[in-house]
Amino acid sequence: MKTIENIDIKVLKIHRLADEGRIKAFADIGINDALLIKGLRVVQAKKGLFVSMPVEQGKNEKWFERVRCLSQDIRELISEKVLAAYKA
Repeated sequence: MKTIENIDIKVLKIHRLADEGRIKAFADIGINDALLIKGLRVVQAKKGLFVSMPVEQGKNEKWFERVRCLSQDIRELISEKVLAAYKA
């Protein structure tokens, strides 16, 4: 397990969507005041809300994450922070 105690994640912007679709909001986060990640999505699924990383569609029409967490701990921390900001 990698340590995440020195990583500071801030939700810089939440843009809530008014329609009734599965995507509920878009979020931008800052990491350690050094890295900006734009376009995370808050998505409603059958089991509840989850956070999806920014994606883009490839030439083969498949969707690919533009940002990938290499540690599950970091992914969980990002999700926790974004969902807390969305619900606030």
